[in-house]
Amino acid sequence: MKKILVTGATGELGKLIIDKLVEQNGAAGISALVRDPGKREAFKDSGITLVRGDYDDYSSLVQAFKGIDTLMFVSASDIPKRLKQHENVINAAREAGVGQVVYTSFERRNETASSPIAMVSEAHLRTEQLLRDYGIAYTILRNNLYMDYLPMFLGEKVLESGTIFLPAGEGKAGVALREDMAGVAAKILLDGGHHNKSYHISGEAAYSFGEIAAMLSDITGKTIRYVSPERAEFEKVLREAGVPEGAVAVSAAFAQAIREGELDKTSGDISAITGKKPVALKAYLSEIYGA
Repeated sequence: MKKILVTGATGELGKLIIDKLVEQNGAAGISALVRDPGKREAFKDSGITLVRGDYDDYSSLVQAFKGIDTLMFVSASDIPKRLKQHENVINAAREAGVGQVVYTSFERRNETASSPIAMVSEAHLRTEQLLRDYGIAYTILRNNLYMDYLPMFLGEKVLESGTIFLPAGEGKAGVALREDMAGVAAKILLDGGHHNKSYHISGEAAYSFGEIAAMLSDITGKTIRYVSPERAEFEKVLREAGVPEGAVAVSAAFAQAIREGELDKTSGDISAITGKKPVALKAYLSEIYGA
């Protein structure tokens, strides 16, 4: 029986991957890496095995990875510590004799320090290179922006104000639903293969926020307009609204990245791998904002 271990199991993507694995193949052979054994409650009905491990604790990772055939490596969420944690995971996987690593990377076009989202993409770039250099069979999933994040970018009062206020210009993003991304990962984990390949886990169409405003107008019957300010003005408005500085910086950086075409990538890889069409953006917006 193939043994699969999922890291980042208590995060949204990790949970969805585990759900897909259990749904499609049962719980036998499926393990979840958890830092805190107290998180056990979240998986009590799943039937999977919980294994303690911490990205910062190399020896715990080696122990957790022993006997594992395929490691589902969900990238770390702690951006300042991410690269070191990723090095720990990959080194531990190699030492423990893991057969294949499936890694959740991130979509990008600009692979230099000039990218607005270099703080995110740099660790992914170096992690991908480590996987290639270390000789472990790997599969890289370059996930685009989660469709699930759009309400955050649109603002909680978008229907009330009738305005999307974001400095993304006419840039587009090939967003995809997190659940569809999880479906890709689960399919690869269960089927095996896909060795030493990289996939673009994006939607089949890319959209600008002007197009999203038009969709919302059609869905709600209200006029929703898109205003793209300068980045400095956007940051000023957010600060005056009491948004924490870290959130201001991240929101502005991703908007700038979209403006510059960083996430303007479409792909048929979700359909090709899972055999199912990804959820369309308008269908998602209708579910969230429809009457």
